[in-house]
Amino acid sequence: MSEPAAPASASGHPSPSAQNHEKPKAFAALRHPGSRPFLIGMWLAMLGDSIEHVISYWIIFHKFHSTALGGFAVISHWAPFLFFSVYAGVMADRYDTRRIIQLGMALFMLASLAWGVLFLTDTLEMWHACVILVIHGIAGVLAGPAVQMLMQDITGPAQLQSGVRLLATSRTLGFLLGPAIGGTLMIWLDPAIAIILNAFIYVFLVYWLWKAPYGPKFRKEPRPARAVRGLADIMSAIRVVAHSPAILTIIVISGCASFFVGNAYQPQLPEFLVDLGYGEDEFRYSLILGANATGAVIAGLVLEMRGLLAPNPRTVIYLNMGWSASILVFALSNNYVLSVAALLCAGFLYLSCNSMAQTLVQLNAPPESRGKVIGLYTTAAQGLIMFSGLTVGVGGAWIGIRVSLAISAAILVIVAIGVLLLLCPKESARAPVKA
Repeated sequence: MSEPAAPASASGHPSPSAQNHEKPKAFAALRHPGSRPFLIGMWLAMLGDSIEHVISYWIIFHKFHSTALGGFAVISHWAPFLFFSVYAGVMADRYDTRRIIQLGMALFMLASLAWGVLFLTDTLEMWHACVILVIHGIAGVLAGPAVQMLMQDITGPAQLQSGVRLLATSRTLGFLLGPAIGGTLMIWLDPAIAIILNAFIYVFLVYWLWKAPYGPKFRKEPRPARAVRGLADIMSAIRVVAHSPAILTIIVISGCASFFVGNAYQPQLPEFLVDLGYGEDEFRYSLILGANATGAVIAGLVLEMRGLLAPNPRTVIYLNMGWSASILVFALSNNYVLSVAALLCAGFLYLSCNSMAQTLVQLNAPPESRGKVIGLYTTAAQGLIMFSGLTVGVGGAWIGIRVSLAISAAILVIVAIGVLLLLCPKESARAPVKA
């Protein structure tokens, strides 16, 4: 006699409760056919994003030699995540996520083509660069919540963490390979031709999304009927979060991590290398530059192969503490090998922590408000990174980058302990509340 089938959730996937007792499978999300082309497409998109940064930053630096423009490049990348993530999430609730992602990819393509034309005709002016950088930033925030929601549509709740982790791994791998491929293209081809060709790297994902059988049309959950309501949507998302200890814990700890440390230490790596005595060593610089991303890719592969780390708010905080401690070790290290090892460890813990946090937010958010709750989480986890330039970068100009980073990491460890004691729920799951 055959065994009864596991009960299905409203989305058509097996319910999480029915699979809680199953042994985790390696690379579980890949068992869903749609996840494979989607992950490939997102890897290519991240690769194209990274290649564009490599080529465009090189050209605008040598053309303008403007520190202010370099600073604007960072702000234009992260400010949209701070101000528009919730609105992007509301759009993902209301409209077809496939079309939103396609629109984001179209903006990425527009940015690469615009760079290429201006480079070819040698007509690039500073205001052109500012406009293109803003378009690039808007493309990233527009697609962000829709990408996460589409991944949940593909995998269902039971394999969501695997999907989120593989998504983060594929994007990190694109970021890791981007500088090498971008640099090679600049050597083999004219930079203008290289960045124009880069625009076509997004075509695969745009084409696959055209008729991919996922998204709101294929859900059994009702789609919200109301349009974007501005501040009212933000307040609604805050009310949902306030009634969910799990989501509140995740957003607070993720926001603090972005605010105090973020990725502000990465542009300062040349200074750390000088302090270590290898300021002119390009090979050692490339190793330390790629250590973080390499650790993240290793985390994605190892955790997926072993099916480790079930999602739990307390585990997120412990991983955040470990990441902060790794950054603290890096800030205080006077040994090159130890510094690289600390960044490898930091990358491993960062991906582990963030993929679990993203999973918990999506699982605990009510279906009708999932997009805007993801948007609020994105505001904290990515938008607040913009301020890490102040806590680490500007602070480093006053007291030294090592001291500034060490203090920021130490504060984050203390904050994480406070969140663990005051906010973190004892249980890993809680029924989502209505908006």
